[in-house]
Amino acid sequence: MLRMTESDVTRLLPMRACIDQMRLAFNAIRDGKTLNQPRRRLILPSGSVLHQMAGSWGKYFATKIYSSNIRHGGLHEMFVLLYDAETGKPLAFIEALQLSLIRTGAASGYAAEILSNPQSEVLAIIGSGAQARTQVEAMRAARPIKEVRVWSRNPDNARKFAADLNCTATETAEAAVRGAHIVVTATTAKDPLIAADWIEPGTFIAAMGSNIANRRELPGNLIHNAGLIAVDDMEQARIEAGDLLLAYGGTEHWKNVEELQNVTPGYDPSRITIFESLGIAVEDAAAAAYVYERFLSPTL
Repeated sequence: MLRMTESDVTRLLPMRACIDQMRLAFNAIRDGKTLNQPRRRLILPSGSVLHQMAGSWGKYFATKIYSSNIRHGGLHEMFVLLYDAETGKPLAFIEALQLSLIRTGAASGYAAEILSNPQSEVLAIIGSGAQARTQVEAMRAARPIKEVRVWSRNPDNARKFAADLNCTATETAEAAVRGAHIVVTATTAKDPLIAADWIEPGTFIAAMGSNIANRRELPGNLIHNAGLIAVDDMEQARIEAGDLLLAYGGTEHWKNVEELQNVTPGYDPSRITIFESLGIAVEDAAAAAYVYERFLSPTL
């Protein structure tokens, strides 16, 4: 079984290629050519959590495993195990923090390509962590972004982020969001950080921090007023999409929510569009397969 490091992943998985891989992945989901197992969490009394998810992709299937403990450093190392779908033989052990960061950005980039204004030039980023960085890279690959504004609850982090990525750090979240064509939320917030009246019709929002049922980044009235909310997997969304679960409560009918693979591409300037990004195993499997094949054949 091959072993690939974080540096191998960074070298072999450029953002533009990963966005294209996400397009193929969601087309395969639509055509019934993949299987996806939603993330499951084993939560221990100590606060340690084991996270596990699995999915298939073409000739492969994969599982991602990682652990965390908020009192002991937060998220620990991630690993993807890639297998041959025909024989079940293990093929590769992949260090997967960078893979996860890149494919999460790429999924948002793909959603932006099919739903946002093709002329989007202003990007607002709420959050200044590692996830936010690959979101900037993805949106710059997907749209002709000329201005990036970043706001974070930690001003020092926002200023460093801005210096590193050629962005502008703003004093408030509102200053970052108002007038932006694309808004990305990439935080661990438990309560909304933006207000609905800051968002204009035609805006595309990628929200990725709310993948725990009691945590949300977007206010309920923004969820209810959105013209379309796309999720990467409905089953997983009903388990962990805090933005939606807290907005809709116990209702079964999410009137404006569709799976991304079923969304008709096209920009509508009259509506607010949201991609509620959870991160699914098919995305990991598709990205891992790309890395594996290029590791074996660098000239591909």
